[in-house]
Amino acid sequence: MRALRFQGVNWQKSANRDAHHTEKFSSQELIVRRGQPFEIAIAWNRNITPEEHLDFVVSTGPSSSESAKTKATFPISTGSTGGGWKALLKSKEGNVLTVIISSPVSAPIGWYTLNIQVTSPSSSEGMYTANLGVFVLLFNPWMQGDDVFMSNEAERREFVEEDSGAIFVGSANRINMVGWNFGQYEEDILKISLTVLDKSLNFRRDAATDVARRNDPKYITRVLSAMINGNDDYGVLLGNWSGNYSGGRDPRNWNGSVEILKTWETSGFRPVQFGQCWVFAGVLNTVMRCLGIPARVVTNFNSAHDTDRNLTVDVYYDPMGNPLQKGSDSVWNFHVWNEAWFMRNDLGPIFNGWQVLDATPQERSQGVYQCGPASVNAIREGDVDLNFDMPFIFAEVNADRITWIYNSSNGSQKQNGVDTHSIGQFISTKAVGSYSRMDVTEKYKYPEGSSEERQVQQRAMKKLKPSASITPTSAESEEGEGSSPSISGRFKVNGVLEVGQEVNLILLLKNQSQDRKTVAVHMTAWTIVYNGTLVHEVWKDSAIISLESEEEVQHPVKISYGQYEKYLKADNMIRTTAICKLADEDEVVVERDLVLDNPALILEVLDQAQVQKPLNVQMIFSNPLNEPVKDCVLMVEGSGLLRGNLKIDVPSLRPKEQSKVRFEILPTRSGTKQLLADFSCNKFPAIKAMLSIDVAE
Repeated sequence: MRALRFQGVNWQKSANRDAHHTEKFSSQELIVRRGQPFEIAIAWNRNITPEEHLDFVVSTGPSSSESAKTKATFPISTGSTGGGWKALLKSKEGNVLTVIISSPVSAPIGWYTLNIQVTSPSSSEGMYTANLGVFVLLFNPWMQGDDVFMSNEAERREFVEEDSGAIFVGSANRINMVGWNFGQYEEDILKISLTVLDKSLNFRRDAATDVARRNDPKYITRVLSAMINGNDDYGVLLGNWSGNYSGGRDPRNWNGSVEILKTWETSGFRPVQFGQCWVFAGVLNTVMRCLGIPARVVTNFNSAHDTDRNLTVDVYYDPMGNPLQKGSDSVWNFHVWNEAWFMRNDLGPIFNGWQVLDATPQERSQGVYQCGPASVNAIREGDVDLNFDMPFIFAEVNADRITWIYNSSNGSQKQNGVDTHSIGQFISTKAVGSYSRMDVTEKYKYPEGSSEERQVQQRAMKKLKPSASITPTSAESEEGEGSSPSISGRFKVNGVLEVGQEVNLILLLKNQSQDRKTVAVHMTAWTIVYNGTLVHEVWKDSAIISLESEEEVQHPVKISYGQYEKYLKADNMIRTTAICKLADEDEVVVERDLVLDNPALILEVLDQAQVQKPLNVQMIFSNPLNEPVKDCVLMVEGSGLLRGNLKIDVPSLRPKEQSKVRFEILPTRSGTKQLLADFSCNKFPAIKAMLSIDVAE
C-alpha cells in the first residue's frame, strides 16, 4: 500500500470567519476566536486505514511547550473530551476528512502552526508529519468563559467590531469631537498588531514566557500600553508636546491609526513622529479591538498630572499674571486614555469590567513607560493600593488643584487657593451606536462635594500615606484658613471665538463687601499646548479698578489676530489670567483657557454610494482671512471607503476665496462608513471634517 501523504487542506475560511466574527479582516489567513470550534477539510492521497493514527499538533511562538500551554498534541476523536485543544471527526468522504477543531477558551492568542502526525504500526517509516499551515487565534468577546466576554450585543458591535469612532478634545467649557479611523480590518493591521507584541521588551527578554502569558488580557494590554509609545522599546509613536513638530507630523494632522501602524512597520519599527495623547489612545484602541479585546477611547477634562503621589497638583503664577512652568505637576486641558473590558481574576469580581490603560508616556511604572490596567470600579472607591498604577490614575480625576503666587525677585511663594472641584470633569466617550457624547464621570467618582467623595479621598490618602494625618480639603475645612476674599472675578467671552478674529472678553469683578475697594489688576494671555505647555505671551495689560460696595465692574479685554496669529498652535488654545491685588488681602487669581474655532470644512457626496462603484466627493473650504492662505493639503481616509490615504494638494486661496475640490473614492464594504478629512495650510494647521456615508451592496 502506498504511504499515506497529505495532499491539501480546505480551511473553509468563509464559513469559519463568518461564524467567528472575523469576516471583515483583509488578511487572507484563517482567523478564529478562542474557545469556539472551527471546521477544516483535509485531503489525503488515499483512504485512511483503521490502524493509521492521526494526531494534530498546534504550537505558537518560539520554544513552544506543552507545559507552557503554547503547544498541544491531540487526536481526532468521535466524542467530546476535556477542556483543552480537541478535534472531532465530522465526516469521512473518500480520502477527505472533515474535522472540527476547538481551542481552550484560555489559550494564548496569536499565530499558530497546525501540523498533523500519522503513525502506523505496519509502516516502516515510523511517524509522518505534514504541515497544514498557519492560522490566527484571537480573544473571543462572544464566548462566555473568555475573560473578555461581553454579553451586550450592541456594546460588542461598538467596542469590538466598529472600525471608526470619535475622540473628545478641547476644554471643559468647549468640548469638541474629532473623528478617528481605527481601521483594525485594513490590510496588514492584524499582522502589525501581533508584531507589536513581538517587539516588546518582554518578548525580547524571554519569548517563551511572554507568548505563554498572551492568554491573559491583563498582561497583553499592559504590554501594549508600553509598546504604543516609543520611549523604552521599539514602540510605535514618539510623543511631542513642544509645539515644534519639524521632522515629523503635527499630531493634530493624523486622522487614524492605519497610516501610523503601517509607517512604523515599513520604517523598520522606528517610532513614528509625532503623537499626543489622543493619537496614542487611537492607536491602542485599534490594536486592542483588532486582537478581540473590547475597547473604547475616554477623555478626561482638566486632567491632573500628579508626579509625587500626594493627590495635589501645584500651579504657579507670577505677580504680573504670567503662568509659570515651575515644578513637575501640571493640569492638562484634556487627557485621553483607553478603557478595555475584561475580568480581573487577580483582584476579584467587583473589579471586573472596564479597565483604564494609558499609552501616553507620562510616568514610569516598573521602570517602563506603561500604565494600567486599572479597574474603573477601584478608582471610584479609592482602592489605590491595587494593581496597576492606581495612584496616578486616581489623581488624574481626583487631585486637588493648589494655586501659588511665586515671586522670582526674592524666591518667595505663597499659597493662593485650593480648588477641590475642577479636576476630572466631563469624562467622556463616544455613545454606543451614535456619535453623541456619553458622560462617564460617575463611573470614576462620586458627585463632587458629596460625603462619599470625601470618604473615598480620605481612604485613598490613608493608603498612599498611612502615617500622615488626614485632613480632607473640603469646603468645610477651608473656612478656618483665613477670610474669604472680598472680591470675585471671572472672564466672560463676548462674541465668537474664531481663528482669524479678534478675541473679545470681559473681566467681571464683583465687590462682595460693604466697603469701597481698589484693585490692581495684572493680566496676560499666552498661547498654549493642550497639556499646559506655554508657547508665547501674546498680550498683557494692567489696570487700577475701583469698586463701590457690592458693585460689579466689566473690564473689556481685546486680543487682536495680529497679536496671537504667529504663536497659535494647532490646539487653538489661549490661556488668559488676571491677578487681582487688594491692599492687605491675598491676591485673587482669575483664569480661563480659550479654545478658538477653526473655519468650517465641508464634505459632501455627489452620488449614491455603492460597493465597488466609484463615488465622487466634494470638499468646500472658505478662507475667512483678509490675507491669502497657501501650502494647502487635504488628507482623506476612511476604512471601507478607500485604500490607504488620499493626499490632495489644494491651490492657494486669495483672501475670502472659496475652494471646491472634487475627488473620487471606491467603497469596498457596505453599511455606514466614516470619511475623515484633515485640511492644513500655512494659517490653519489642522481643520477636521467627518462625513457618514451609507454604502449600499
